[in-house]
Amino acid sequence: MTVVNIEYKGSVSTPAGWRSVYYKGTAEKISEKRVKIIEINEIDDEPVNRNMSRTGAKRQQYNGVYFADAEKGKVKNISSLYKISE
Repeated sequence: MTVVNIEYKGSVSTPAGWRSVYYKGTAEKISEKRVKIIEINEIDDEPVNRNMSRTGAKRQQYNGVYFADAEKGKVKNISSLYKISE
């Protein structure tokens, strides 16, 4: 199958509640309308690491590695992706 670069919106859990983020990564095109996530490389334009924060505040911190691993293997509709490129 074809490997493509993708960008889509998702959520992460912080001590202050759920926050929306943008995921960037690679996926395998499994059909004309669906892709399977292979790897997440960036969350909100930052490389994935353990101590990430949306605003720099401690109450906004989250474990980026956990949420990137949770996305692996998920199947997404191409219509729900912001960007897709080969």
